[in-house]
Amino acid sequence: MKQFILSLLISAVAVSSFGAVDVQAAAPAQVEVLLNAKKLKFPDAKPFQDKQGSVMVPIRFISEALGGKVSYNKSGGKTTVQVKKGDNIVQMTVGQTTALVNGKPKNYGTKIMLKQNRTFVPLRLVSEGLGEKVKWDKIGRWVWIGDKNFRNTDDAQFKLQPLSKFKAYTKEKVFFENLKGTPFKGVKVINANQLPIKLGNGEIIYDIKLVNDNGIDYIAIRSSQRGTPIFFMVKNDFVKYRTGVDNAFENHKDGTATNYYPVKSTSDVFQNGNYVENYDWTTFQLKKADYIAFSTHKVEDYLVAMVNPFK
Repeated sequence: MKQFILSLLISAVAVSSFGAVDVQAAAPAQVEVLLNAKKLKFPDAKPFQDKQGSVMVPIRFISEALGGKVSYNKSGGKTTVQVKKGDNIVQMTVGQTTALVNGKPKNYGTKIMLKQNRTFVPLRLVSEGLGEKVKWDKIGRWVWIGDKNFRNTDDAQFKLQPLSKFKAYTKEKVFFENLKGTPFKGVKVINANQLPIKLGNGEIIYDIKLVNDNGIDYIAIRSSQRGTPIFFMVKNDFVKYRTGVDNAFENHKDGTATNYYPVKSTSDVFQNGNYVENYDWTTFQLKKADYIAFSTHKVEDYLVAMVNPFK
């Protein structure tokens, strides 16, 4: 266990030499809609943000996901849409900015529109009109609807897999022990498309991305905690320890933060706590890792490993 802690300390010092991360501007991410903390999948027409910032969604899909019933009426060259859920009724007309929410007019400042043969409406109109809580997450470009009932790695859907299944990754056996030095009972595997997810009694992992700054690749992880170490699991090799770059840490001041972890690190010259002279750490490639694991002191019974989404 001492070797494990030593490796982490060395890794923290090594990665800090990379300097501050100032990730260059990229195209805006796709708008995501989460219902009770689970991302909705749109089969064809995707949500988008219009020029005034309103999130527009295909009416039928989002309404039915919320348990509403949709009906259309065409008359006098106009198309009207009605969504009903229990005692809540929303009525709108294509091309107009005002809708009737339970009989009262409300102006949302953006027009109901036809796009890709779908009727798009402001998400807030539908969700508020049907009695749902709505919150815009500008960092993730997410719309939260309902409650934040996060998946949890303690849930039954995440089966405890035996350590024997991961023999190819046990070259550094201490990796399969918790911070108390007790061997894990097994491994629980998650996928990036299951985010956001809570790690047992520990932190929430919201998102994971691969970003580049001045030719250096970093894994950017948004979570509810600062600096949770990660590990790249490579078959028949020592795990690659990574800690966040301190001067690149972003506190979003909304209960979440983004940590940046270098894909390549000089810390790889330390294996099982020993310095390996002439080891070429620059040859490591992210695609070689099958899993990205998380080290959290709040989960003592099992290791959480995410299937590498960047292979």
